[in-house]
Amino acid sequence: MESRRLFATESIGGRAVYKLHAVTVAAGILLVLYYRATSVPAAGEGRTAWLGMLVAELWYSVYWVYWVVTQSVRWSPVRRRPFRDRLAARYGEKLPSVDIFVCTADPHSEPPSLVISTVLSVMAYNYPTEKVSVYLSDDGGSVLTFYAMWEASAFAKHWLPFCKRYNIEPRSPAAYFSESDGLQDLCTPKEWSFVKGMYDEMTERINTTVMSGKITEDIMQNHKGFGEWNPEITSRNHKPIVQILIDGKDQKVVDNEGNALPTLVYMAREKRPQHHHNFKAGAMNALIRVSSAISNSPIIMNVDCDMYSNTSDTIRDALCFFLDEEMGHKIGFVQYPQNYNNMTNNNIYGNSLHVINKVELSGLDSVGGPMYIGTGCFHKREILCGRRFSKDYKEDWNAGIKDKIQENIYHIEEKAKSLAACTYEHDTQWGAEIGLKYGFPARI
Repeated sequence: MESRRLFATESIGGRAVYKLHAVTVAAGILLVLYYRATSVPAAGEGRTAWLGMLVAELWYSVYWVYWVVTQSVRWSPVRRRPFRDRLAARYGEKLPSVDIFVCTADPHSEPPSLVISTVLSVMAYNYPTEKVSVYLSDDGGSVLTFYAMWEASAFAKHWLPFCKRYNIEPRSPAAYFSESDGLQDLCTPKEWSFVKGMYDEMTERINTTVMSGKITEDIMQNHKGFGEWNPEITSRNHKPIVQILIDGKDQKVVDNEGNALPTLVYMAREKRPQHHHNFKAGAMNALIRVSSAISNSPIIMNVDCDMYSNTSDTIRDALCFFLDEEMGHKIGFVQYPQNYNNMTNNNIYGNSLHVINKVELSGLDSVGGPMYIGTGCFHKREILCGRRFSKDYKEDWNAGIKDKIQENIYHIEEKAKSLAACTYEHDTQWGAEIGLKYGFPARI
């Protein structure tokens, strides 16, 4: 059993016809170029037209070059198949801790009620809750988003046990309640209606508060974090804010069935007009540092605020690659495809990304691995922090902060704030050799 791989690599069949097509197209291109080179007309015998055709063909040769390059990723695509049963048999629940990053930037273009649905979905993964820490980066620095997170921290005490008791899928409450009427689930209609009612009331409170643009005094008394905001704070000019809404290390913090809850953290990195904030890459790097002071898990996942996993076993699937004895030490990140719901059947703009997800990502996987597309990705923390690959490298999967149960939350938050300061990265390798790289056009 010990020697059995945790994942399999399978070639995608049915490529013979495509390869034949590609070869004939390539032959046609070469014949056209050969004809132009060997059939130069004499002066006055149509040379002007010949030159015009040659210029046109050379102009479109850039698309020929692109076509030739894309064949390298479409020639032999592969599919990876994880074996969660083998992972469970080998490791049981002795699995590494995971930090999950969710990024948002504007409470008006990215409604907080949508953001917290994503947060709740990743909190509810089928994974030991004491090993999950969820961080929200709010680049807008909005008290409205913090309020929504505070509401989510209370609703999570009902949502997480509900999901795990009845194996709910998907675990985004917005997606689940829009797709299900509860009749196909194991829960009783009364319980389903109760949880849905709680969710609807919460989203109504959040949406009403966002529309009003302010937090009432009675709400602000419920958590010390509301005191971080003042009238001078704007989305582009504010101090660093870090608030631990749920401390997963505190044994007294449990859901309504007495089970532990994941750690939940709100972060708004410092922004000042005179300092470049480097967009999402800057937010991700701040999250890497802030999380190192709170949980420091060896695995990091990041997801956009308008997404959710279509299966609650996403973490376990990713770990099948990282924990594989033969290849795990060579794998730096595991990228999931990004799919969309509610697409129109006659979509002519390719917004569903079918070709990228079903062809090009699989093709890139056959020639060294796909690109990091900025969301739905698991990384090893040490890789993001600048560690270079070596054959004798062994990951410490037991890493993570476990000995700070007695440390004062205030002190942890203050330390984390210093790591989210806008001047922290000055004269360092952050954004170059450490963390996400700045200025990269595909992910800035």
